[in-house]
Amino acid sequence: MENELLEKFINFLAVEKGLARNTLDSYERDLRKYLDFMKTKRPDDISASDVKSFLTWLSSSGIAAPSIARYLAALRGFHKYLVTDGFSIRDPTVNLETPRGWKRLPKTLSGTDVEALLKQPDPVTPIGLRDKAMLELLYATGLRVSELVGLKLNDINLERGFLIVIGKGSKERAVPLGEEAVYFVQSYLDHGRSRLLKGNDSDHLFISSRHRRITRQMFWERIKHYTRMAGIDRVVSPHTLRHSFATHLLDNGADLRAVQAMLGHSDISTTQIYTHVSRERLKKIHEKYHPRG
Repeated sequence: MENELLEKFINFLAVEKGLARNTLDSYERDLRKYLDFMKTKRPDDISASDVKSFLTWLSSSGIAAPSIARYLAALRGFHKYLVTDGFSIRDPTVNLETPRGWKRLPKTLSGTDVEALLKQPDPVTPIGLRDKAMLELLYATGLRVSELVGLKLNDINLERGFLIVIGKGSKERAVPLGEEAVYFVQSYLDHGRSRLLKGNDSDHLFISSRHRRITRQMFWERIKHYTRMAGIDRVVSPHTLRHSFATHLLDNGADLRAVQAMLGHSDISTTQIYTHVSRERLKKIHEKYHPRG
C-alpha cells in the first residue's frame, strides 16, 4: 500500500508540479528510506514523534544538515499530498518545526586519548603549566573555548571548587571543577602566571607569552601541538574536549538536565545529541563483541 502511495505521489509531482527527473528520483530515494524506517506503519499511524525519530536517525548516521532539510521537505510534501487526496486523515509534519542545527554527531575522544592528550604539556615550564591547567579545566568543565580564554581571576573559586562563566545570551552559570583541574589551576597561579606576565597587569586568568590574555587561535594551536605529541591521528579542537566532557558524563550515568546546565544549553534538545553519541558507541560495542552481533 505504501509503495502504491509513493508512486502516486511521484506521479503527482511529475504531472502536476512538473518537477525534473533528477528531482523526482531524489524525492523517491528519500521517501523510500523513510517508509522503510517506518516499516509496517500506515500513514495514519505515523506520529510527529516518529518523524522526529527518523530525522534524528539520519543525523546519527552522519547525514549533513542540508540533506536533513531536504528529507524534511520531502516528508512534508508527501504527507500533505496524502491528506489532500484523501489517503490519510492527518499530517504528522504539520506542526513540526524545521530542526535548526541538525548536525553530524559531534566528534569525541576516548577516555584513553583524553588521558594521553592531558599528559603532554610539560608543567615544569610556565607555558606548559598554563596549557596543562587549561586542558584540565576544559575537560573538567566542558566550557566553550571563548568562555575558557575569557575567564578572569574573580570568575574562579578554587577553594569551593567551581567557576562562574557568562555564556551565550549573557547567561551566567556555575560549573564544578573537579580535583585535578583545581590542583593544576592552583599550580599555574602559584608558579606560572606571574612568570608569563613579567611584571605586567591583567585580570585575565590565562596569559600568553606576550604578557596578555591568550586568544582562541593561540590555544587551538597549542592543542594541535599536543595532539601530534600524543600520537592522536585526527583533528582535535577545543570543542572536541567539550563534546568529550558531555559524552563521558552521560556514558557514566550523569543526568541529562545536569549536563545541560553545565554546558549552558538553553534547549535540552541540543544536549540530547550526546545521548545519540552514547547509543552509537553502545551499538558498535555490541556489534563487535556480541556473538550474534
